[in-house]
Amino acid sequence: MEEVRGANTWTEELASLVEDTGIHYAGEPEISARPRKSVKDEPELEKENLKDQVTAFLKSWGEMLLELGKGCKDILQQTVVTEDSFVVQKLGGPVAKVSGRLRFLNDFLPEDRDPIHAWPVVFFVFILALCVLSFNTNQDNSVPPVKKVRIHPPSASRILLPDGRHLAFHELGVPAGRARYSLIAPHSFLSSRLAGIPGVRTSLLEDFGVRLVTFDLPGFGESDPHPSRNLNSSALDMLHLANAVGVSDKFWVVGYSSGSMHAWAALRYIPDRVAGAAMFAPMINPYEPSMTKEEMRRTWEEWLPRRRFMYFLARRFPKLLSFSYRRSFLSGKHGRIDKWMPLSLKKKDEVLIEDPIFEEYWHRDVEESIRQGNTKPFIEEAVLQVSNWGFRLADLQVRKECQRRGFLPWLRAMYSQEECELAGFLDPIHIWQGMDDQVVPPSITDYISRVLPAAVVHKLPYEGHFSYFFFCDDCHLQIFSTLFGSPQGPLEQKTEMVETPSEGDTEKAYSVTNSSSE
Repeated sequence: MEEVRGANTWTEELASLVEDTGIHYAGEPEISARPRKSVKDEPELEKENLKDQVTAFLKSWGEMLLELGKGCKDILQQTVVTEDSFVVQKLGGPVAKVSGRLRFLNDFLPEDRDPIHAWPVVFFVFILALCVLSFNTNQDNSVPPVKKVRIHPPSASRILLPDGRHLAFHELGVPAGRARYSLIAPHSFLSSRLAGIPGVRTSLLEDFGVRLVTFDLPGFGESDPHPSRNLNSSALDMLHLANAVGVSDKFWVVGYSSGSMHAWAALRYIPDRVAGAAMFAPMINPYEPSMTKEEMRRTWEEWLPRRRFMYFLARRFPKLLSFSYRRSFLSGKHGRIDKWMPLSLKKKDEVLIEDPIFEEYWHRDVEESIRQGNTKPFIEEAVLQVSNWGFRLADLQVRKECQRRGFLPWLRAMYSQEECELAGFLDPIHIWQGMDDQVVPPSITDYISRVLPAAVVHKLPYEGHFSYFFFCDDCHLQIFSTLFGSPQGPLEQKTEMVETPSEGDTEKAYSVTNSSSE
């Protein structure tokens, strides 16, 4: 039995595991347990740091992936690459022909290299080199340094409106006392009072005796926000501005792109103070219900999908526009105008926006527009464009209205001549439209011509959205010549100035204050 168990009995095995307690029983042989090393005598195990653990983890993963790759290779060799597989039967012949024609390339390989293993490595290295070269080329040439937005010190003159708000404005041209013509220009989306007529020369304004007044819409630039603004309030702001800066006669309104909706409002709500309108690529409500299906289709097909989506958000979910604005022009960095809006441009516009003069103007105008850093005025402007304006463009058409309401007017009309009066906007409306404009397509001007047949449309072949209105001396001369005829210069200095108070006010309800200059 002892031979089966071996040289050591179970008591000896037990004694080898525990220390000697010093207790011995009679009849048992005295067994001395092997002395056990103390903990102090045992060598300390080195603790494994994080780097070793990560290295071991990655090494084990690499081994697993290697084994997985070998397994996939074996599966492919046993199923796909066999002679009776569908892939080999269909592609075996063409691949054999191609490989036979390219077999001469194997002569360029070392003699100890198998072409089956060498060529995939060569192909992979070639693709990797192309990617690296392409990345370096793009980094060096096509990615210009990003410019950051600067906020400049306040520089605008401001008036105090009857409701307590301040409206910032800017003047160009001849002074008030010598102005032969006064122009007031509301700016478009993502713009400011600094826009006006971009690049217009002061000498040209003086030749025609023109005084150009621009202003910041509520919440833009240095103008205070309006708690509940609409197009009617925009027209009243222009009226108060004209009175405050000494425009006692009628003035012209200049509307460009989306800023034209404020010019349309002036024609509707304060027609007695407006001498005429000069519109450049005028925008309307893209959801205008009086547009025909063909006009609607021709308009919407010119716009990028992202712009259509922005109109949809402005109409249905305007609060979501804040996220887009924060990531674009309110991100603190400058960008291209066609990427931020978003716009699709043709050749002439593309050449213009890459000009350093335009870029400098655009950056400064945007910096002034977003001075207050608030998305609310931009959302309000976007919502105004796609919502109900409170009037239709057809309301501006000159028409005869007769008073026939009630029994007495009807009875008076039976025995006397009917009293009628002209309604609508009676003064001239000029519209300039680039035929290559994809921001405000010509189809919109076609609609305006249909509902306002008295408007004079100047179609501009090969001109885009910016190319005719921005930094074009000849174009500006043509515009002023069309509006005012031959240049006659400013008026002689007036000796007296009569200020026209606003309606219902017996004293001055607003004052002009000049902020500190830059």
